[in-house]
Parts: sequence; structure tokens; C-alpha cells
Amino acid sequence: MDDGIIGIILTISLILVLSPHISRFVGLPTAPIEIVLGSFLAFLGFIDITNNIFFLIAHVGFLYLMFLAGLEVNIKSIISMPKVYIVQAVYFLITMWLLAVLFGFIFNLNPVLIMILPLISIGLLATLSGEYGKELSWIKISFLVGTIGEVLSIIALTIFEASSNTKGLHELFSQIALLSLFLVSIWLLYLLFRSLFWWYPELKTTLMPHGKISNNKYQSVRLAMGIFFIMISVMLKLHLEVAFGAFIAGVFIATFFHQHKELEAKISSFGFGFLVPIFFVYVGASFDLKNIFILEVLKTTSLLLLGMFFIRIVASFTLSFITEKKDALLIAFALSMPLTLMIAVATLAYEHATIIEFDYYAVILASLLEVIISMLVIKKLVKV
Repeated sequence: MDDGIIGIILTISLILVLSPHISRFVGLPTAPIEIVLGSFLAFLGFIDITNNIFFLIAHVGFLYLMFLAGLEVNIKSIISMPKVYIVQAVYFLITMWLLAVLFGFIFNLNPVLIMILPLISIGLLATLSGEYGKELSWIKISFLVGTIGEVLSIIALTIFEASSNTKGLHELFSQIALLSLFLVSIWLLYLLFRSLFWWYPELKTTLMPHGKISNNKYQSVRLAMGIFFIMISVMLKLHLEVAFGAFIAGVFIATFFHQHKELEAKISSFGFGFLVPIFFVYVGASFDLKNIFILEVLKTTSLLLLGMFFIRIVASFTLSFITEKKDALLIAFALSMPLTLMIAVATLAYEHATIIEFDYYAVILASLLEVIISMLVIKKLVKV
């Protein structure tokens, strides 16, 4: 094993150990701390972003984060919510997308940057849920709006990726049709399993047995990990967005095995204790701090931050019918952290030369700053 990977292992180990203590000292969640530390240590030369092993583990961490985000979403609970909640969630998303297009045209933004503005990812919502509690109304509504928004965002990402990789309209329409067929298949599978578990409830216990018998105590984790990797394999085979598959795997577990609270605790502790922080360190390390001083990068970053916060805050007024104004504002900032999707879209766009280098750096910087800003604002609002 070369010295480079040994240095990365030692550096990441120190970040994993020290970031919670730094987090308590500065009063910020660990995610932005790990991002900043990753960027700073990469700038000093302690982390090599080109290392393939580091990239692979970080990518697994990203998929695991999406899996954890899915674990927070119970389709049965969403369906059972009053229709007014779902209607207002749709109003929020429509308002946000329309404002994004309007903002992009006013400031003459690149079409890719316009598409980035309304993206929603609930990956970091899982960290907010763990910190503030999943029973708070603004957390619940954030997950409702975020789940619908993330599905739309991933569909947009998948179509964008397909349009970048395909050579003609026929191939593009084939990919969109494949995605549509996949979504219909997932819904039919949900209906099938719901009926199956209703008629044969003992099947749940067979798949995920209770108790601490040596043969059974790891069965629930094995099943969850099996579903996680099966969905990833299916998405790879279909050439669709792999993160979407990881997210759906989490949703499946949360919907049909939500009574297994100890399972969620086991899966979350491994994710947030090991894999997910490595992904955050990688995200930070992928941004060169020297780019902060480039005027074009700063201008585009400021526009992106202004646009992303503006469209969400304005759209949050549509939620005032189902929640208090303060909670609506909390929801707006909770949904202002599509870090993973922003980086995915920016990377694809840069690789296919649909955005320039300065725009790519601006998206990365904006994605980091909005996490830090959103976390700080939420922390202040919760105390008010």
C-alpha cells in the first residue's frame, strides 16, 4: 500500500474523531465541519482527491446517505396525510420551479444553472431529523415536500444525464420511457407488497425476525443491505440514476418495516459514524480553496445563493395554510441544501462542456455555502 492512501486514511480518521468535538465547540452540525476540514486539508496537500479508493468509498457514502434519506420516508404515512398537505406541497414545488426559470432569465443564467436552482435533496434532512427530532411538524412537512421534490429532481437529473450521453432524440426518449416504466413498476411493487403483507403478516416476521437469537439478530440488517445493493444493481443495469435506487431501497424498508426501530438505529449509526462523513470530506476536498478568490466564481456563486434562497423563501408562503410562518421559513431553509444533486449535475455538465470551468467551481462553492448558511439559520430560528 503506497504512502498516499495511508496518508488519506490517517487524515480521514482524524477528521472523523475530531469533527464532533469541533462541531460542539463552534455550534455547527458535523456535516459542514467535515466539508470545510476536507477542503482545507486537501489544500494543504494531506488529501489526494484523485485517489480511486477514496473516490469509491466516498461514492458509497453518498449512496448510503441517500439510503438513509429514504429511511425517513414512509409512503403509508404520506398517503394517510390530509390531502391539503399534499396539495400545498405541490403548490410549493410549482412556485419554486416557476420562480427559478424567471430568476434565470432575468440574470441570463446558463440553462444548467437554472435547472440547478430548484433542485431538492433530502439527504441532509436526515441529519436535521437526527438533531432536532423527526416528530417536529416542520421536519415532517419538509420530508413530505422534499420527497416529492427529490423524485422530480432525480427525474430531471436522469433526463439531463440521458440527454448528455445519448446522441439522438430517439435514444433520449427511450431513456425517458425506461425511467417512466421503472417508476410505474416501483408503484406496482409497492401495491403488491402492501397486499402481500396484509394477507400474510407473518411474512414480515419471517423476513425480519424479532428477538436476539444468534441466528436472527443480524437478519434485519442483512435484508436491508441486500435490498440496498439489489436496487443499486438494478439501476446500474438500466443505466438510470443509482442514487435514486438507493433512495427507493430506504423508502421500502421504512414503509414496510417501520416497526423495527432498532434496525434504523443500527443502519444510521454506521452511516453517520463512518460512510457519510467520508463523503462529506470528499466533497470538501474536491473544491480547491484558491477558486474562492476568482471574481467570476464569486459573482456566479452569489447569484446562485441569492436565487436558491429567494425562490424557496417566496415559495414557503404557499405553506402558510398548513403551518406557522416560522415553520414555513424553517422548511424553506431545510430544503435549501441539495448539495449532492448540485454536485452531480455540475460534474455531468462540466464533463460534457455544457458549463464553463468557473460555473462549475461556483456551483461547488454555492453548494457548500448554502449548507453552512442553512444550518446556521435553522439553528437560530429553532431557538426563537
